[in-house]
Amino acid sequence: MEDYQVSIQLFLIWLISTIVVRAILTRNRNNGDHHHKNPPSPPSLPIIGHLHLLVSSLPHQSFNNLSARYGPIFQISLGSFPFVVVSAPEIVKEFLKTQEYAFSDRFDMLSTKDNITHRSKGMIFAPYGSHWKLLKKLSMSELFVGRTLDRFLPLRREETLRFLKGLKKKGEAGEAVDIGDELISLTNNIISRMIMSIRCCEIGGDDLDDSKMIREMVKEATELAGKLNNVTEFIWLFKNWDLQGMNKRIKKVMERFDSMMERIIREHELVRKERKEKGDDVGEVVRDLLDILLEIHEDNRRIDGIQFTKETIKAFIMDIFMTGTDTTATSIEWALAALINNPHVMKKARQEIDSVTANNRLIQESDIANLPYLQAIVKETLRLHPVIPLFNRYSTKTSIICGYKIPSKTAVFINLWSMGRDPKIWEDPLEFKPERFLDEERQLLDLRGQNFQLLPFGTGRRMCPAASLALLTVPSNLATLIQCFEWKVDGIVSMKEKPGLTLCRAHPLTCVPVPRLGQLSYLGEN
Repeated sequence: MEDYQVSIQLFLIWLISTIVVRAILTRNRNNGDHHHKNPPSPPSLPIIGHLHLLVSSLPHQSFNNLSARYGPIFQISLGSFPFVVVSAPEIVKEFLKTQEYAFSDRFDMLSTKDNITHRSKGMIFAPYGSHWKLLKKLSMSELFVGRTLDRFLPLRREETLRFLKGLKKKGEAGEAVDIGDELISLTNNIISRMIMSIRCCEIGGDDLDDSKMIREMVKEATELAGKLNNVTEFIWLFKNWDLQGMNKRIKKVMERFDSMMERIIREHELVRKERKEKGDDVGEVVRDLLDILLEIHEDNRRIDGIQFTKETIKAFIMDIFMTGTDTTATSIEWALAALINNPHVMKKARQEIDSVTANNRLIQESDIANLPYLQAIVKETLRLHPVIPLFNRYSTKTSIICGYKIPSKTAVFINLWSMGRDPKIWEDPLEFKPERFLDEERQLLDLRGQNFQLLPFGTGRRMCPAASLALLTVPSNLATLIQCFEWKVDGIVSMKEKPGLTLCRAHPLTCVPVPRLGQLSYLGEN
């Protein structure tokens, strides 16, 4: 009993000392700059800071509630980590354009993110520097550049036709489908063929259904990457503990991914070796991204001082899967759910599509420019349901933003979800009204990072490299779903959200795809 009391006393002494030292350091920091103050901040608790204010498992909603009280820029601490949360376009512009260089890094939430990105060998959470620049350069010059996207157009169309035929078969049988699951299969197949020349259903492991394995891997990785209210990530006392089992889960995901990639790399290396032995003209072979990466690795080349290892290759490919598959599928699913709940919008979109196709062919990517209402639907979906509701930056030096001092090593959250629902920016912000994007000013509103009230793909140096692909696949595949099917559901579709790196639906969109008469004849036989 006496030992127990001593332990309690020691703990109280440590706790009080921590509070006092923190108060002294905070006072000294504030006294060190008489000209600039810190952003407003809610009252905090010792050790945990403001973690108790994340009452929702959806941080973007909790931050939105706090911004209503403390303004469009405020400061919080999650454990020992300082954060600034921003939700106003003019302030966002200061961070991401005017002083972009000071905020070009991303905040890496310790061990979990290290596991996901092979210890920062990938691009998503890598600090801004030569390594990140190399991977961004490769993604923009070899995969998401216009000529490559044009070259892969037949591939995307082939996968879309396969996708539609599958829905047609299930719809004719009256079978309900999980449309989100089907869309992830579609986007995974497109990306895996662009990267590795094989469909995702051909690259799974032996212990799981092939296509299911790759879908589950991407889903779980993006979910874990978006966890923010994990105590062990922010409180130094628990930093080596895995109280919620997240590290164990992500380790399992990465072991499966590594096993898959090792097998695919070996197969690619074998094919490349056979080509060389036969003396085939490599210039006549259509190379995928993995061929290009292996070529760099095999030549033992250092590009911009970076050694390209197999770990780098695997991390880079994992990044592309995470940024180019789940995000695209999720956006299409949100859009379709909104259209089902707003049949007058669905009807108007269908009329526009039918007028362009004359009811005798399938809508194509080249038609998107002639579908302004469809484009407005995509913009409205991304306003209400941004693919990444929160994206972050990390300061590398002390800056002054809007009169506030932002110290070095401060993480910054940009709350896109909050900006998309701000009544100061949007009239009737909670209503799904694509017509708002048809006026002369907003019809020209760009989604590529130039308009700070709508940044679904980010902006500047760290803008999503897959944006160009998403702006082709999202509207074109959404258009085929509108054109080819009526969607039978029971009641109103729930629009609740669940946590994750991407803004996913809390409940699957399950419905029966009823084929429209005369609209599916050009798909051919199954």
